[in-house]
Amino acid sequence: MAKLAGVSPKTVSNVVNGQVPVSPHTRDRVEQAMDQLDYVPNLSARGLRNGRTGVIALALPALATSYSASMTSEIVAAAAERGWNVQIEDTGVTDGRREAMLLNRARAHLVDGLILNPVLLETSAVQRGVSLPPVVLIGEVDQPIADHVWIDNVAAADAATSRLVGAGHRRIAFLGRMRSATARLRQKGYRAALRRAGIRPDPELAVPCRIWNPDGGYTAMRTWLADHEPPDAIFASTDSLALGALHALADLGLTVPGDVSLVGYDDVPEAAHYTPPLTTVGFDRRLFAETVLTLLAERIADPARPIVSRTIPFRLVERESVRDR
Repeated sequence: MAKLAGVSPKTVSNVVNGQVPVSPHTRDRVEQAMDQLDYVPNLSARGLRNGRTGVIALALPALATSYSASMTSEIVAAAAERGWNVQIEDTGVTDGRREAMLLNRARAHLVDGLILNPVLLETSAVQRGVSLPPVVLIGEVDQPIADHVWIDNVAAADAATSRLVGAGHRRIAFLGRMRSATARLRQKGYRAALRRAGIRPDPELAVPCRIWNPDGGYTAMRTWLADHEPPDAIFASTDSLALGALHALADLGLTVPGDVSLVGYDDVPEAAHYTPPLTTVGFDRRLFAETVLTLLAERIADPARPIVSRTIPFRLVERESVRDR
């Protein structure tokens, strides 16, 4: 097979085993040779030899959201380039039992490693004193016993809120699921930006929501607006919540950005096509995925190496949902 592909036997092994990155061009040559020879890797035998399955698990708390779908797509694509298959799981929002089940699967060597996105540190199965298989945490829960990749949510929320302050807004509402680590950090950045501008954060402008989707954003915003005057602007802690807020404002005859400016977070693919297109916090999802998989590969290869944390840069994506006053 190596001769047919024009590569070394070691390169063929790297493609088949998926533990060492191989260029797409080289991988294509090897896979074409495999097709010509009708070669099928014996995964069971490979697992017996090196103790690995070629399968990793990705667990997210809400697979139905656009953010989770776009992140899953990037991670699966990047994993495929390494020859890894990805088992995808929905862990639920606050239930650590599914995380614990996945940790057990990894300990039993049914998967080689895990990528987990806990919602709350208190409910996560990744806790001090727990024996961990190779695992990388993504998102806002920072548990220093495991590798971690995230966006600096405090700084990003500060930048988003500062954009609204800079546009001349003073009554800026915060829309988010208050019990989550995500909302806590983003609200911290929101408050920091207000204080720096000499604006005292007003608890009445906190709009709590139960679920991270457009329905949750719509219900929370409609309920809040029934008892409050419309704010100058809204910082929604996800783009999905911002979409629900847009709908709620429209139901009341309020326009964005004419009456209320709006900023989201995540830059989901649909955000550019909202009406109006949404100003939001974005980041390089492919860079995020590659960073996560690199850390996971390094942890699989060396379980005892020091814990590593990586912060991916963010950017404020300016569109049409903010009006300068």
